[in-house]
Amino acid sequence: MGSGTWSTNVYGAAANYRAAAGTSAFDYSDRTTASSPRHTWTAHTSLDPKGLTTRESRDSDEHPTSLAISVIFDVTGSMRSVPRVLQTKLPELFGLLLRKGYVAHPQILFGAVGDATCDRVPLQLGQFESDNRMDDDLGNILLEGGGGGQMTESYELALYAMARHTSIDCHEQRGRRGYLFLIGDEMPYGKVKAREVRAVFGDHLTEDIPLTTILAEVRQKFDVYFIVPAGATHVGNTAVLGTWRKLLGQNVIELDDLGAVCETLALTIGLGEEAIDLAAGLDDLADIGSDAGASVGKALAGLGRERGTVARSSAPLIDATGEPGAGGTTRL
Repeated sequence: MGSGTWSTNVYGAAANYRAAAGTSAFDYSDRTTASSPRHTWTAHTSLDPKGLTTRESRDSDEHPTSLAISVIFDVTGSMRSVPRVLQTKLPELFGLLLRKGYVAHPQILFGAVGDATCDRVPLQLGQFESDNRMDDDLGNILLEGGGGGQMTESYELALYAMARHTSIDCHEQRGRRGYLFLIGDEMPYGKVKAREVRAVFGDHLTEDIPLTTILAEVRQKFDVYFIVPAGATHVGNTAVLGTWRKLLGQNVIELDDLGAVCETLALTIGLGEEAIDLAAGLDDLADIGSDAGASVGKALAGLGRERGTVARSSAPLIDATGEPGAGGTTRL
């Protein structure tokens, strides 16, 4: 996947059509939750991971240096408002990535995560797209709003999908990691459970996978970030933040304005690609008329800028105990 080019005009035309028809950008979710009993809810066919083979981000004549970007949000409880906000800000995201030259050929996958212990739809995954089809994928997400009432959700299933069901040319052809953003406010479960993988993907694992092991696999391909946005139930919770910081270090981002999520994504990528420093990125926000500068500046103040190039290696970045492995990355 990944052909075509993003068009703000197409985005605007689709929004106008929905307004005239009296439907929202999340019509599938609205219709499903309004007209069907919960036990019948299913993922949209375009996002269902059952039987998933591979989500691909590929180079082409049109996009010779593709960059894989995955944005997966928790849609349980208060977090289900995040996709609606993100959808309204897509033009800002692409305005920064493309017009400001942070990334020449972004290919973005949207997805959603719930709780596999109790939700009908614990995982949804779109395709890597370069054009307005990503808006369609985002709009097909079922905003289940479930969760189990504790402070854990099935983020580890999203990590499993990114580790074992993606193939991205930025890494495979050029040794550059893509980006994975998880947006949520709870902790992951401590392992990828084989029975849940069978139920959600149809894959037949012989044993559970420790969380640190699957995270090590993901970090071969992707720089991983966890964003905790304002308005979520567990904002500021020390257990949640401590767990994610132990796993991801400085790549845990606290955002005090949910409306600044797209600008935060864009500047994080711009910093990682060494296209800007933070001051230049905040100037770009002002230049496009965004009022998110204060929130984004605060959120990204401690974020490192350099990513470097990743040697393509099968050795893990961290071992099963969470300590640095013998292999890992080579900064070139």
